[in-house]
Amino acid sequence: MTEGIRLQKVLAAAGLGSRRHCEELIEDGLVQVNGRTIDEQGVRVDPLTDVIRVDGARIPPPRRHLYLVFHKPRGVVSTMDDPQGRTTITDYLGRRSKEGLFHVGRLDTPTEGLLLITNDGDFAQRMMHPSHEISKTYVAEIEGVIENVTLRKLSRGIKLDDGPVRADEVKLIQRGGTRSIVQVVLHEGRNRIVRRMFDAVNHPVRRLTRIAVGPVKLGRLKVGELRDLTSEELGALMDLAGL
Repeated sequence: MTEGIRLQKVLAAAGLGSRRHCEELIEDGLVQVNGRTIDEQGVRVDPLTDVIRVDGARIPPPRRHLYLVFHKPRGVVSTMDDPQGRTTITDYLGRRSKEGLFHVGRLDTPTEGLLLITNDGDFAQRMMHPSHEISKTYVAEIEGVIENVTLRKLSRGIKLDDGPVRADEVKLIQRGGTRSIVQVVLHEGRNRIVRRMFDAVNHPVRRLTRIAVGPVKLGRLKVGELRDLTSEELGALMDLAGL
């Protein structure tokens, strides 16, 4: 590591505090580079290629690309343009529409919620690859009062026309009257998979919202709004995507 940038300077630029504070993090043995604990000052690194962690948390490289969270409204098509003239993601990007952005995965038109947007092709490809199995969390308002036995059935797995599917987690939020609200976590990326799961157990979805992708949560982001991924979120996603 004779070339590159001093580690404490990289840490300070990543927002971890003053350079002196970053030197203390190194002295305390809290910093790793490519899996090796660094406890001496003056080590040089390449922030674009070296994997740097502080107290176990990945520090992403300096951003050469945009990484955004979008709260897609219902009725918006998950494309950047539409020959039929329907409202698309691009209509919400404003000046950022000129940055070569595209969506990571998709949500069907009636579904709202969290959609990642970037102009980093390698990141998007890794995020969407089935081998990385990045979880997605949904809240579904469904027809009818769902029974506990049906919730357990979704957790154990059911068969669909294109193969079996099993939810990683199913949590009842509310039920009564003519509807139930259920939170579902799964790794599946097949088209309309959540809606088809509930159709298969005779509880059609009335309204569906994706509230998280891996560690990234929708939180209080309003419908139609965008925000940048935090460094913590981006670092965690890079780990999950094998970058």
